[in-house]
Amino acid sequence: MKKEDCYFLGYVAKTHGIKGDVSIKLDVDNPYEYSELESVFLEIQGKLIPFFIDSISIKDKNFAAVKFEGIDNEPQAANLLHTELFLPLSILPPLKGNKFYYHEVIDFEVIDKDFGQVGIIKDVLDYPHQSVLQVMRDTKEILIPITDEIITNVDRTKKIVEVDTPIGLIELYL
Repeated sequence: MKKEDCYFLGYVAKTHGIKGDVSIKLDVDNPYEYSELESVFLEIQGKLIPFFIDSISIKDKNFAAVKFEGIDNEPQAANLLHTELFLPLSILPPLKGNKFYYHEVIDFEVIDKDFGQVGIIKDVLDYPHQSVLQVMRDTKEILIPITDEIITNVDRTKKIVEVDTPIGLIELYL
């Protein structure tokens, strides 16, 4: 499995007890969707290694207590600290309408209702209080907030994201 075929799920935050359990921080909107996970990929020395899950219990604040198969004591669990977890993109259910996964709109064209052609999405920046589209217009960077009010349409076939930005937002960057 290659990293580009996966999405970031979270990371091992700390050990949990002396029997090899770990606490993982899930970087997801709804952690309860992952309460039945059977396995994950952990990035170890630059390679994705599959780890099977004996048990998982979702806790508060997007944390989960996890017991990995073959990790039976605290020193083994400590070796996994700060390791990133990944899952294959193929398990994500397709989204419809104006909802999208951040990875799927990279290289989409952005067209604003009033301004017209804005540029190409190079990345989605996920800040604590607001995610934004990083759009490049020639050498200029334009940041467009991701909100239901601004993102008006996502055309996956034509690779276009239509937006209705506040007046002056795009010009501010140019």
